[in-house]
This record gives sequence, structure tokens and C-alpha cells, in this order.
Amino acid sequence: MYNIKLLNKISKNGTDVFDDNYVYGENIENPDAIMVRSAAMHEMQFDDKLLAIARAGAGVNNIPIQRCADEGIVVFNTPGANANAVKELVIAGMLLASRDIIGGVEWVKENAADPEIAKTVEKAKSKFAGNELRGKKLGVIGLGAIGGPLSNTARHFGMEVYGCDPYITIDAAWNISRDVKRVKTRDEIYENCDFITLHVPLIKNPDPAKSTEKMIGKADFAKMKDGVVILNFARDALVDDEALEEAIESGKVRKYVTDFPNAKTAGMKNVIAIPHLGASTEESEDNCAVMAAHELKDYIENGNITNSVNYPDASLPHSGDYRLCVLHKNTPGIVAQLATVVADEKLNIENMVNKSKGDYAYTIIEIKGALPQSSVGKVAKLDNIIRTRVIE
Repeated sequence: MYNIKLLNKISKNGTDVFDDNYVYGENIENPDAIMVRSAAMHEMQFDDKLLAIARAGAGVNNIPIQRCADEGIVVFNTPGANANAVKELVIAGMLLASRDIIGGVEWVKENAADPEIAKTVEKAKSKFAGNELRGKKLGVIGLGAIGGPLSNTARHFGMEVYGCDPYITIDAAWNISRDVKRVKTRDEIYENCDFITLHVPLIKNPDPAKSTEKMIGKADFAKMKDGVVILNFARDALVDDEALEEAIESGKVRKYVTDFPNAKTAGMKNVIAIPHLGASTEESEDNCAVMAAHELKDYIENGNITNSVNYPDASLPHSGDYRLCVLHKNTPGIVAQLATVVADEKLNIENMVNKSKGDYAYTIIEIKGALPQSSVGKVAKLDNIIRTRVIE
């Protein structure tokens, strides 16, 4: 029996993935795994029994990723599960920035008591006039699960789309319209586009070349067209707020639309701040919960890792009698040490896979026949081994 702790309300579609071998709920003690959405986990202490944490969503800034890796806790997220919801809200953001819909709606509310409002509105509506999206140039920075489909949708609006993503996968590239203009640098987007939308992860790194924190700053705004619209539905820290305020004051930026308001941008003029609604749809919450549950179930029952943020993806068909799963540091010679133990113990290897991700690695060894506990103990005592687990 496996225990799953729910730190937030999780869609029933997701928890229905678990069969009778699982118990789940908010009051579970000593869980084998945790499912979470937005709950802050950095101050939590984890029991030695905890195998995994699944975030029903893409962002994992509420989870202590590094500490989990060091403790042998695999952290999963659900990339792409909420992509359509975010894409649709970005389109809404572009429309809100192009047409003063919000101003017009507020005017109607303020004048609701006017018995002649049907006539008055015809005189007042001119001050809420805007522009159409058709014919405008959209720059998409990041062509992944959201940016790629967004590029295709924008083409259907009649927009001219520029895309920039040096790390685009082959699968993502195949799904992007050939009418999207691929550019090599963000500067080409800054110089040409009327709208710029960000779809990259927030990476904080001392090396500016590897960091995306404040990737849109004063020098970047200077390269943009006057009256540009910036859309940020990724993370607020991608944009330098001080530089943004200057760019808005000067007229360089006409509108800034963000799904991540903070103390600075929430009251800034010409900012349309949305209260983090990107993934707030019933469909998105269902999709994320179902994906997260399947990831946990496959890891708990089979040791397979898919969509982990702190360990490499690795999987094998479970064809042996026992499966030895080893989370370890990514150090030279460790696979050879594992092979030596297996050989010395005269274990019969049916299949094996080893994958690495940064400082961490994962090895799955399929064993045919017996797997004595003493053999597992010898593996656990090797240098740089973080966690061992046996699955029958």
C-alpha cells in the first residue's frame, strides 16, 4: 500500500489514476509521495520514506529542488499539460493590449445609471478605440509547449510571426508553421516586432550568459520599436521592473501585460496585470493532475522517471525478477563500481540503463533470478550513492 499526501486540492481526474494499492489525502502521515500545486515546501522536512514529489503544473519554484536531489527525492512537473490554457490567455492579453476593452467596460459600469446610456456610448466610445492584430509583427521568445502553438495561432490571426529559440527540440520544430520566421537572436525580434511575448524558464545563474533573470533590461528596451507591447506569461523576474518603468514613461513600451503582478508592476501605469490565471482552467487542472499522478505511479511501481526536474529521465520495460534502482552522483567510474558489485555477487543482469543530468544520475538494473539484500547493501555503501531501491 502506498501513501500519497495532497498538499493542495488536486483534481479528482488525477487522483482517480491511483488504484486500490494507494491511499491519498491531505492528512497522510509519512507519505511515499507528495502531490502539490502552489503550496510552499521550502521549510518542510521530509521523511526518509518519501520517494517523490509531483508538481501538478510546470513551475517548481515552491519546491526545494536541490535539497530533494541530495536526499534522493525525485521531483516531477507536468510540462505542456497547461500549455493550451496559457496560450489562450496570451492571445487574450494581446487583444486587451490592442483594444481598450478594460477601459470601455469600466466606463459602462461607471455610467450604468444613465438612462440614455445607449446614446451616450456612441459619443464616448471613440476614446477607447484601438488597433487590430492582423498585419502586426509578433516576436515569440521560446518556441516550446506554449510558444510553438501560440506562433501557429497568431498566424491564423494574420500576424507576421518571428520565433527565436536556440534550444528548440526537433519535435517542437516539426509542429511549428513554416510561415513562422526563425531568427537566430533576440535582437532581430526587438528591432522588428510590435508585440513580444516571453516563453522561457526563469534561470538564475551568476554567469549572465546562462541566466534569464532580467533578460529584458534597459539595453534590450532601447533596441525595440517605439510603442511595443510586451507580454510576460512566464515569470515576472524575466523583466527588469526598473527598466520597464522607464520604458513605459518614455513611450518605448505602450503596454506591458503580465500574469505575474508584483509590488512594482501592480500599480504601474499602462500595465495590464492578471492574477496568475494562465493555468486556471478546469481542463488545465485536470490535465496537470492526471499527468502528475501517472508520473508518480510509474516511478513508485516501476522506477521509471519521466519529466523530472532534478534527475534524468530513464525508463526500462520491467522484464526481470527484480529491479535495482540507484540514485547517485554523476561521478566518473560509478557505473563500473555498480557492475563490479553485480559481477562479484554473481547476479544475472537482464537489462540496464544509466542516465545523467547535471550533478546527478540514475541507474536501473534489471536482475534475473535472486537479488539478496546483502548485495543491495553493498551497492548502498559505495561512494556517491544517494539512494537505492528494489522493485519486484
